[in-house]
Amino acid sequence: MSTRPDPRRWWALGALVACMLVLGFDGTILNVALPEMAAQLGADSAEQTWIADSYLIVFAALMLPSGLLGDRFGRRRMLLAGLGIFLAGSLFGAFVTSPGLVVAARVVLGAGGALIMPLALSVLPSLFPAEERSRALGAVSSASALGLPLGPIVGGWLLDHFWWGSVFLVNVPLVALGIAACLFLLPETRDPASPKVDLRSTALTVTGLAALVAGVNEGPARGWSSPLVLGALAAAVLLLTALVLRERRSARPVLDVTLLRNRAFRWNTLAAALVTFALTGLLFVVPQHLQTVQGQDAFGTGLRMLPMMGGLLVASRAAGPLAERFGSRVVIPGALLVLAAAALTGSRTEAGDGYGFTALWLTLAGFGFGFGILPAMDGALGALPRDRAGSGSGLLMTLRQVAGAVGVAVLGSLIAGSFAARLDTGGLPPAAADAAGDSVVAAHQVAARLGDAALARSADAAFVHGMDLALLACGIAAIAAAALTAAFLPGKPAGSGAARPAETRPAEAPEVVPRKADA
Repeated sequence: MSTRPDPRRWWALGALVACMLVLGFDGTILNVALPEMAAQLGADSAEQTWIADSYLIVFAALMLPSGLLGDRFGRRRMLLAGLGIFLAGSLFGAFVTSPGLVVAARVVLGAGGALIMPLALSVLPSLFPAEERSRALGAVSSASALGLPLGPIVGGWLLDHFWWGSVFLVNVPLVALGIAACLFLLPETRDPASPKVDLRSTALTVTGLAALVAGVNEGPARGWSSPLVLGALAAAVLLLTALVLRERRSARPVLDVTLLRNRAFRWNTLAAALVTFALTGLLFVVPQHLQTVQGQDAFGTGLRMLPMMGGLLVASRAAGPLAERFGSRVVIPGALLVLAAAALTGSRTEAGDGYGFTALWLTLAGFGFGFGILPAMDGALGALPRDRAGSGSGLLMTLRQVAGAVGVAVLGSLIAGSFAARLDTGGLPPAAADAAGDSVVAAHQVAARLGDAALARSADAAFVHGMDLALLACGIAAIAAAALTAAFLPGKPAGSGAARPAETRPAEAPEVVPRKADA
């Protein structure tokens, strides 16, 4: 079989860039909209966390079967299906009127994103040889990164001029562009030997992850000894354990844990997941701090997120050459230490601090994420056999999204518990005290209604204390991840192709199916 690279591969890369731009854009636009949405819809802290996490849970749970669907039925075809689902979710979310319906819209968006992300990545190994794969992955990652700074800025402008639903509606032209690009530029690829999607395994994945996040989300409000919380966490352990045991007995599993025997794939995936944990937590916390505590409007919040995004974009361009020169074993732990420094610096924030201090640690966080995520993902993808590209990239992105969902849930719960414990509601009527304890947004609404400046100051101090605890947790996690990756990550440069062990030696390249127009 000829191994000549597809001559259309760079044009096809443009289609993948358009798809990833959609996800990158949508990933941060809601973070800016969340405080405004919470105020208009009356969403409390738990509902805000569910609005953020519902997308991540569905995204994570469905990426594993999505990879297999692409392997079996065609990656281009399923990528187009994902874009169509994402389009439907965007149209639905623009016009809902309650927190529960926003969660439902985010579930639909998560289902679409679960098809888009792993299939866009799984196409790369079949289109590009090893010496070009790092450049291609850099382009795809940069597209996703480019969406990050655009999301807050465009979202802030929309919120200042239109209703909050416009942050969903703005996805429509981007998705339409992605669909057109895939239709005309992307060749079809598939793995004819791929097994059928296991519906039982998919159900175990969805319910297990939902139970895990539900238990962590509800812990601060209901108490960690609450029967509901303990039951949810116990169910999560049982369901996810059953999933792993079931998949280990399968000839071609949905959750292919045997891929984790590959040292390069295992430790690069862990590094990518822990970097995602820290960054997702930051993106959940920082907009609330800028808008509620520092008093910025939505557009101003978007502009003030630019130091993080600028650091991310600069670092993502430099990460590949650095990893090739010094090796991932140096670059990835170094990036995690930079991320830890950013989080630990941010954990010293006080309610009265100005924006300059925030900009400092946001910039460091952007550098840490940019230098860490690209070499980690390139190293993980480079360790996959070509015929397992869909399921392997699905596993990689699933673990990243699980880390992000757990990050939002854990850090959101930490903030909510600390906020409720430290907020001073003495002297308030019981109904007002209960309302103020829901979230920092609710506390400011109660303070404005009652003309109680002391309550607003207490809310700011309580929220910042919770944010500091969350950032401290991020910093500790990043230091632990740096130590683990420095000790166990293979020393070969990312993308070298030398770290692939015998059990994952590439099989014959997957079938490339020409479109009718090319036949």
